[in-house]
Amino acid sequence: MSEAPRGHGKAVSGKERTEAGHPLRRIFVILPLLAFLALSAVFLMQLLSGRDTAVVPSALIGEQAPQTSLPPLEGLALPGLEPADFLGKVSLVNVWGSWCGPCRQEHPLLMELARDDRVRLVGLNYKDRPENARRFLGELGNPYEAIGVDRNGRAAIEWGVYGVPETFLVGPDGTIRYKHVGPFTPQSIQRELMPEIDKALKDAPA
Repeated sequence: MSEAPRGHGKAVSGKERTEAGHPLRRIFVILPLLAFLALSAVFLMQLLSGRDTAVVPSALIGEQAPQTSLPPLEGLALPGLEPADFLGKVSLVNVWGSWCGPCRQEHPLLMELARDDRVRLVGLNYKDRPENARRFLGELGNPYEAIGVDRNGRAAIEWGVYGVPETFLVGPDGTIRYKHVGPFTPQSIQRELMPEIDKALKDAPA
């Protein structure tokens, strides 16, 4: 009577297979933790570096401002946004909306900036209702020399806007020199914006 053929390896029980899979499962558990720790380390390094996290690098810095004309805000005797008006002047383009809480927070600082006749302050009204925008300015004051209305948000995309408010400094040659994300603070204006304005003014025609 012939013997049954023998297997080439040792039989593995279900328990042993489960235990053998433990290292792989551990890796999947540890990976998210490692990713979280890495992101936390990067964030901590940024905080310790003392850099203003509201100053966000933009692909448009050093490039010409978008050549998009925007209509004026209805009911106000102000022009809209015209790229040709940037030439020969230092302009501050502030993206805002009446529905934006941080816009209300920074608005008094914009009113102060509007007193500086070296800089032309331009508003880009983002996805807003005309009546709400007018009411906002009626309550808080109007710091803008011109306001362009971006009802559908397409112009904001061209400007590379991440959120509202955001502000762009445009030099007299029509190029974007600086970008600030979020509401201004007295510190960010003094430490970041004003030095950039001074640099841009040096290139302005006499």
